[in-house]
Amino acid sequence: MRKLAIGAALIAPLAATAGFSTPSRAETGEVAVVFTKGGFIVGIGGGEGVLLLRGKKYPFTVSGMSVGFTIGASTTKFVGRALNLRGPASIEGSYVVGGAGGAVAAGAGAVQLQNGNGVILQLTGPRVGAEVSAAVGGVTIRLK
Repeated sequence: MRKLAIGAALIAPLAATAGFSTPSRAETGEVAVVFTKGGFIVGIGGGEGVLLLRGKKYPFTVSGMSVGFTIGASTTKFVGRALNLRGPASIEGSYVVGGAGGAVAAGAGAVQLQNGNGVILQLTGPRVGAEVSAAVGGVTIRLK
């Protein structure tokens, strides 16, 4: 009986901690992106950005395409946050975008995107150019 009590006393703390894994901590970084887009029906764009995480800068490229009603061209300078980061590489991937917007001469744009890694980009910024769109598309981010 004593062996059973000692065994149970040793196993109980292990069983209690086994059910609780230590989650890796998600981080939040700052993002700045310049994105230029243009087209007629199919919009194609690209740009560059930088992720600031833990005091380090991680430059990246952005490419994208939208299909729907798109006429004109615009450049948007986005700034915002990257949420749910699990290191700088987790910002990479494809982000789906849906929405409608427009800019004539100057305007403001806001977007929230999410990739397959669970990273959420919350971005806002001024848009310069003449573009009207009601399109669905996506962008891909790759670290340089």
